[in-house]
Amino acid sequence: MRHFFRRKSSRETARDRLKILLISDRVNCSPEMIELIKTDIAKVISKYMKIDAANMEIQINAKGKGARGIKNPTLYANIPILDLHK
Repeated sequence: MRHFFRRKSSRETARDRLKILLISDRVNCSPEMIELIKTDIAKVISKYMKIDAANMEIQINAKGKGARGIKNPTLYANIPILDLHK
């Protein structure tokens, strides 16, 4: 559990921001929109369990395949759970 309370280094924060910019550019979604999505997801999940929203990561990739083999954006979330009972 110790890693949940660890602060990210400036290098890790910069890397995460760069990843968000690259991903948002690929799927034509602004970094601001990704942050809004991240905030909304954190609010909803926080109703049911205690999470570490500061270390939550979301990604939008254009790798998913939908109907007829057309590539659709796919949302992936990595949300550290601190406690399952709120």
